[in-house]
Amino acid sequence: MGFGRKSKLAVGLDVGASTIKLVRLQKKPGGYVLKSLALKELPFDAIVSEEIKDRDAVIFDIQNLVDQTDPKIKDVVISIAGHGVITDKIVMDKKTGGEAEQAILFEAEQRSPFDVEDVSLDYHVIKVDNETNKMEVLLVAARNEFLKNYLDLILDAGLRPVVVDTDAFAILNAYELNYEIDPNRVTALIDVGFDVTNVTFLKDGLYHSTRDVSNGIRLIFDAVGKEFRLNQELAAKALKGEMDNSMDQDMFKATVFTASEELLAGLDVAISYFKNSSGARQLDWIVLSGGGALVPYFPELLQSKLGIPVEIFNPLRNIEYDPDMFTEFQPEKVAPLLAVPIGLAARRL
Repeated sequence: MGFGRKSKLAVGLDVGASTIKLVRLQKKPGGYVLKSLALKELPFDAIVSEEIKDRDAVIFDIQNLVDQTDPKIKDVVISIAGHGVITDKIVMDKKTGGEAEQAILFEAEQRSPFDVEDVSLDYHVIKVDNETNKMEVLLVAARNEFLKNYLDLILDAGLRPVVVDTDAFAILNAYELNYEIDPNRVTALIDVGFDVTNVTFLKDGLYHSTRDVSNGIRLIFDAVGKEFRLNQELAAKALKGEMDNSMDQDMFKATVFTASEELLAGLDVAISYFKNSSGARQLDWIVLSGGGALVPYFPELLQSKLGIPVEIFNPLRNIEYDPDMFTEFQPEKVAPLLAVPIGLAARRL
């Protein structure tokens, strides 16, 4: 009798400004199975603009989420984003092995965004052109202070961060798991969080670049609360579409539109910068994830203002799960929130 090795479970932990998401996947032949999924809403001012304001509350909620899911969870895959992360691309002579690593690190030291004394640096070879004997390399640096603060938070919650990724690559990983990437279509993966919006551009079927926009749906949250005189809990429900019957929808729609102007302007600048730097004549497609994908009227506003077709990201599209396992919520209804944790959970495998 033969014994097969058990599939290794991975846990993706995404600590957002408004919600903590935890996902556990199991590898199976030809894909993945969703084994655990849990969400925990944070106090509204616990994390603001990537700064942890109430550390004890965040740690408590992480521990509570793990205890509810599986107290034996220790190893987690996490990600970072925003001002603490720097990305850059370089083109250099093709090299392999240790020689390549030395050359890449040398190039990184010469580039102004990278002070190697202050950052933790990693890299990924995007593509190699054998005809020109060149290779395109993505450099990723995390500021040490920023990274340490986040790692300490996870460790103090009693967990072990075994892999640190970036939100952009986690989202890209989730996209690649669930969609066929069309090399003829220029695509933007836009993840609208509470305070930060992450935009990842794909061109020629490959990762091209990432831009962060320092605004998110907190702008809409604040405006809706003020316009309709709602407390924070009711404003959060309104942004989930849970108060449609008790609010004037024309006024709500107008409030969403007005409050989104600054975010949309930031996205327009990010897209223009991408076009100029990549030589792309147009952006063909937007795949929208994060809390912004669930805000009533926002996806259609995004499509209308930018003039680009928008699709709501479903990171569960190719992942099996038993709906009866989930009693508190239906996974498909929160799917756009899961792009980062699903990408993280699959990352370790």
